[in-house]
Amino acid sequence: MEELNRKSVDEFKKSEKNKVIAVLENIRSAYNVGSVFRTADAFLIESIYITGYTARPPHKEISKTALGAQDSVDWKYFESSRQAIEDLRRRDYKIFAVEQAMDSILLENMNDLLIEKVAFIFGNEVSGVEQETILYCDGCIEIPQFGMKHSLNISVAAGIVLWEAVKKLI
Repeated sequence: MEELNRKSVDEFKKSEKNKVIAVLENIRSAYNVGSVFRTADAFLIESIYITGYTARPPHKEISKTALGAQDSVDWKYFESSRQAIEDLRRRDYKIFAVEQAMDSILLENMNDLLIEKVAFIFGNEVSGVEQETILYCDGCIEIPQFGMKHSLNISVAAGIVLWEAVKKLI
């Protein structure tokens, strides 16, 4: 295990983070929430914002998939996505919904948009990011898909988008 160069919770908390925030809007599955915590830990994401009825720690299903990342990754709860967005705006974050929408920007074209601070909103597993939330964003990022379904599990989408953002910032 030493070869993996794992940080302790304390070392993680003191580490310089990538200025990326994942916003989880009305996520039904606590397992998906736990998976995003684990991804956020892996990529040294600054924080997770939890909104609406999304489960938040401490929670049995979050713990099962987060494997302790719920203790290392900072998170905040907001009753609404609008409140989370207002907080992000005060902190000079550029905000994107991860959604298939008119005029969405394909993930591979996201490079030009990334600034020092960026937040991505991931929506409900069935209905996606709420339309009202999209209106408050700087745009939408779309993950290209070529099969029949044209939908990804939220934890998979978060992994893809967060990695693309972090690799451009590091």
